[in-house]
Amino acid sequence: MIRAQKIAVCAGGKTLIEDVSLDLAGGEFVAVIGPNGAGKSTLLAALAGDRHPARGQVLLDGRPLPQWSRLTLARRRAVLPQSSAVAFDFTARQVAALGLLAFRGRLSERQMRDLAEQALDETEAVAFADQPYSVLSGGERQRVQLARVLAQCDAQPFGGRFLLLDEPIAGLDLAHQHAALASARRRTDRGVGVLAVLHDLNMASRYADRIGILERGELKAVGPTSATLDPDLLSAVFATPIVRLTTDGRAVFVSPGQNIAKESPTEHKPAGFAG
Repeated sequence: MIRAQKIAVCAGGKTLIEDVSLDLAGGEFVAVIGPNGAGKSTLLAALAGDRHPARGQVLLDGRPLPQWSRLTLARRRAVLPQSSAVAFDFTARQVAALGLLAFRGRLSERQMRDLAEQALDETEAVAFADQPYSVLSGGERQRVQLARVLAQCDAQPFGGRFLLLDEPIAGLDLAHQHAALASARRRTDRGVGVLAVLHDLNMASRYADRIGILERGELKAVGPTSATLDPDLLSAVFATPIVRLTTDGRAVFVSPGQNIAKESPTEHKPAGFAG
């Protein structure tokens, strides 16, 4: 288990998250949602060990993260950040294989090659695997990066493993959004703990077991998906009306926006409007 205990993360004299406690166990999918600037990426980075709390602590299997070596952490959790810079002109296949560097000496070159190839196939990136990463579209790069963390996760077939995904479906078309989250969901069946920062409420509802809602650095709610995705709470947190509908027995969340249809443009002009 990865456990954050009342953590606070600060930067530049500003507190980014405060008094946040959250557990991630093997075999479950936790989605973290919230408006821009709520602290979602900061929380994920703290759980990964990439940001150190000013207060509180993050534990992996009961031990503080700083007590684990970077090599061991790389074998236990795979991290997909919001953006990943590649300094050299690697091919997509080489970028996917970077996730396996921590397993050199444990796995043969052929095993690592096969793992990278399987992950590229799963993310439908084989077709451009030999192209330079720099020429790929944003969505294609995202699929390659997802292949990288899937290969890293799959290289450790036993023990507590975790996938920490920051906006894993950003830049993907609808079909690949579902495919990406389905890939993560399948790993929970193998005992992997998955935490994903998501903006799409419907995707969170579809794939997550539990939801954490962050607002202004505070964890406003955390719990089972159906109970935590409360329309009143969501409307308050996201500062826009959100309603829950049901179709084919599944909850669907819609934001209709403010009702301004009753006023014509000539009846209500914003300040500074000319015309």
